[in-house]
Amino acid sequence: DKGVVSEAGASVYSASEYASQEMPDVDVSLRGAASIARRLQDPLAELVKIDPKSIGVGQYQHDVNQSELARTLDTVVEDCVNSVGVDLNTASVPLLSRVSGLSGTVAKAVVRWREAHGAFASRQDLMKVSGLGAKTFEQSAGFLRIRGGSNPLDMTGVHPETYPVIEQIIAKTGKPVAEIMGRADMLKTLRPELFANEKFGVITVKDIFTELEKPGRDPRPYFKVARVNDGVDDIKDLKEGMVLEGTVSNV
Repeated sequence: DKGVVSEAGASVYSASEYASQEMPDVDVSLRGAASIARRLQDPLAELVKIDPKSIGVGQYQHDVNQSELARTLDTVVEDCVNSVGVDLNTASVPLLSRVSGLSGTVAKAVVRWREAHGAFASRQDLMKVSGLGAKTFEQSAGFLRIRGGSNPLDMTGVHPETYPVIEQIIAKTGKPVAEIMGRADMLKTLRPELFANEKFGVITVKDIFTELEKPGRDPRPYFKVARVNDGVDDIKDLKEGMVLEGTVSNV
């Protein structure tokens, strides 16, 4: 199969300060090529490294209020990052800084701690990062994932402050958390009302159940590329009745 990846904004990244830090000894043109290749692997993790306006968001983007456009695009990017979740042990500074509650300064501190001490074993290890306090932890922890850590719940979207609800579920079922995760059949037999309290309502408990049914699920749809027909390289190659796949890049 052949995949077509947009190169929009690749030149902006290749000449950026962050690209110089990532690939200091690599030619600018090759940095752009590497960025395009990484977009195929994980588009979100790569595209957050550049200003979203550089990606090309419509032919009239220069005709609107630029401050409002930048603010709106930043909000959309942050919503996407928080919806998908971020792997705490592999995320770059640009990706971490898009997580709710994490500033660029704190994101750099997280990466420095990781480089000095190794992978985070649990979300609670975040409290060891200089400059990351309780409020920042509360805002960001639910969007950060740790795979293969000391607590299986850290790979899910369940916020640490709701872990006591999980403990009630463990007590009710008599099963360890690892045997509850992914067991939709078991979770459907439980009544959310039994685990709700003044702090965590029924809706919150239902959200926890949903996350436990598919722990670590990536909400993004299956990545599908348009199939390229061999022999169709020019407008002259088109024939009446042909059905071709393609990608709409602008409207």
